[in-house]
Amino acid sequence: MALNFTAIDFETANGNPSSPCAVGLVKVVDGQIVDSYQTLIQPPYPHDWFEPFNIKVHGIKPEDVFAAPSWEKALNEMLEFIAGDDLIAHNAGFDMGVLLASCETIDAEIPDLRYACSLIMARKTYNLESYRLNQVAYAIGHEEFDHHDALADSDACARIVIHMAKRHGVENLDDLAKATNHTIKTLRKAESVPE
Repeated sequence: MALNFTAIDFETANGNPSSPCAVGLVKVVDGQIVDSYQTLIQPPYPHDWFEPFNIKVHGIKPEDVFAAPSWEKALNEMLEFIAGDDLIAHNAGFDMGVLLASCETIDAEIPDLRYACSLIMARKTYNLESYRLNQVAYAIGHEEFDHHDALADSDACARIVIHMAKRHGVENLDDLAKATNHTIKTLRKAESVPE
């Protein structure tokens, strides 16, 4: 199976998309999970403050990121790990919004990457009451994971995409997108990312 992509999930320090405080990446090659990357991140100034609501969701506190890499360093490590792969996120509008806004905050070049949304594809694949990440993960039998942990969420996203590809009988991301009537998009500077 030539299903190759990197699943991505961000957690943010506050309601601003330019406040990444953690990222998880899971690499899939030929339909198999082969590698992962995770790091806490110092959110870029001036979005480096933590909102109590966000802390309650993911449990990451300001002191946890004190020694974490800067967003610029984390971005470079992420792009090295991604190595040009297509990205997939569950509710990609949020995660691509974080990536774009955070790059613009530090005047970093927007990476030339394609991305797709497992949430949109899941709606065309399963008949569920909710398409939240944890609910779709449970539906495919992936029940034990730490929801709102960036690496655990990106791992769940990767497993969902692999399951969808098998269910639709397709062997690559482009065919999965066609089977689910989903358009694979390309990151664009200053793009609003509606999903």
